[in-house]
Amino acid sequence: MSGLRQFGSTQKKLMRELLQAPQGATVETLCAALRITHNAVRQHLTALIGAGAVTHGTARASGGRPQARYLLTPSGRDLFPRNYDLIAAKVLERLYANLGPAQVRTMLLEMGRELGAAAAGVSSAQDDDVASALAAQLDALGYEAQTARHDGELQVEAFNCVFHSLAQAHPEVCQFDLAFMEAASGRPIEHLECLVRGGRACRFRIGSPPGKDGDPPAGA
Repeated sequence: MSGLRQFGSTQKKLMRELLQAPQGATVETLCAALRITHNAVRQHLTALIGAGAVTHGTARASGGRPQARYLLTPSGRDLFPRNYDLIAAKVLERLYANLGPAQVRTMLLEMGRELGAAAAGVSSAQDDDVASALAAQLDALGYEAQTARHDGELQVEAFNCVFHSLAQAHPEVCQFDLAFMEAASGRPIEHLECLVRGGRACRFRIGSPPGKDGDPPAGA
């Protein structure tokens, strides 16, 4: 589960309060804002600190005992949605107009390979581990991805194509997904089902490592 959806409603409200308090907030401030007890605030803070979303800030003097403050971590800030899709779509549309489909396809392939090569923890000898790692990587990019077993093998399903509107007019943008997954896993990837073509999800099969069972090298 990605983004803020992994947290409960009160924890989300707490994080939004911290988002609006770049210098940090005290337990007392959070109690007043959320209308819950000190003990409840501290329990939620402990959970959020454990998740890496919140950290201890510098205590500030208040005329008496310094009051501890709590801050969102950079990772905590990144959990909040940033909807770049409209801007990205307009940029790609302009690139299509200026460069043409062939050059845009090449650019998307290169971008997918670069991002895939930078992906960590995807390479494995076990097919199921590769599928799970790829699903996690795609989910982090906003694809709402998960694994599902089909025909006895674990495959990757993505329910939110980040290029959906653009892919309807330019299906070649799907090359980004394939290039990313192939570079991240070192495996050939087969696009079995597509949202743009009426599928219930974008579904991907992970092939065997290069040189095994006759599968071609990634990106071939």
